[in-house]
Amino acid sequence: MTLFSYKQTKSISIALLIALPWLLSGCGQESSTLTLRLAHSLDTSHPVHTAMEQMAEALYKASEGTMQLKIYPGSQLGSERETIELLQLGAVDLVKTSTSPLEGFIPDMAVFGIPYLFRDEEHFWSVLEGDIGNQLLELGIPKKLRGLCFYDAGSRSFYTKERPIRTPDDLRGLKIRVQNSRTSIQMVEALGGAATPIAFGELYTALDQGVVDGAENNAPSLLTSRHYEVCKYYSLDEHTMVPDILLVSTDTWDRMKPRQRAWLQAAAKGSVQVQRALWREKTTETLEKLRTGGVEIIHPDKGPFQAAVKALHVAFMKTASGQFMEAIKNEY
Repeated sequence: MTLFSYKQTKSISIALLIALPWLLSGCGQESSTLTLRLAHSLDTSHPVHTAMEQMAEALYKASEGTMQLKIYPGSQLGSERETIELLQLGAVDLVKTSTSPLEGFIPDMAVFGIPYLFRDEEHFWSVLEGDIGNQLLELGIPKKLRGLCFYDAGSRSFYTKERPIRTPDDLRGLKIRVQNSRTSIQMVEALGGAATPIAFGELYTALDQGVVDGAENNAPSLLTSRHYEVCKYYSLDEHTMVPDILLVSTDTWDRMKPRQRAWLQAAAKGSVQVQRALWREKTTETLEKLRTGGVEIIHPDKGPFQAAVKALHVAFMKTASGQFMEAIKNEY
């Protein structure tokens, strides 16, 4: 007899609920329209969601109405990890997730969690849009996860309730929420904090009730999540540049005809440019709104933070994923 954990049972239950209308319609084979289901955890005002809405419009237009994209935002179908599991089960067709929780499925994605690996934004996008980025997008195929594109998620920095973070020493004694990522945990611990993995959808309550003392994320997410209502210090140490990624189930991909794949890939690629432009605009606008909302914006010296994680760089180079770290460092 096979026993399932609570999380596995929950994922299977959600999978059945989502798949039921599809099954009742004869597995969709009688319909001339292919409807793809996309899940993500962000608010509908987020640049990623806006870009994916435009992706849906582009896909519908290119396919002359034969392909539609139904988007489930705001963690409606579960946390990022849960939606990745749903993708593997074939209960959803596409998932937008941060690359951090993807480490549990594709270990080499941990390279994005290495602090201060990218020299600047130009270096970052040179990697993602080149051979290294293409290799990373295809790594999950054996796990039924095919990457379509990367989205800009900016730089991640610390925000806290009781005191600002100006040096690594300021993190000592603080419980900092991180994504469910071993590399993120190691990074915060290397800087002196106590890393605490919590689902993003549960973070506001955790901050408000004092379960954690702070978290780390980009500026737009700090605003749209309303975490700034609780955390009044935002320290732009910019320790990591962790992209979002759009994944498609290999089951869905394999069922699609070549022209459908081409339409989907083109729509995804187009959404990247839309999202990047929206992201730059949103970030500038967000920092001003945070200041107006009473958040103190700190620009700490990054030198001490970079020095504190040197040992983490050395340790990571010795892992199986070290090859990607070396390739990224050598990318010009």
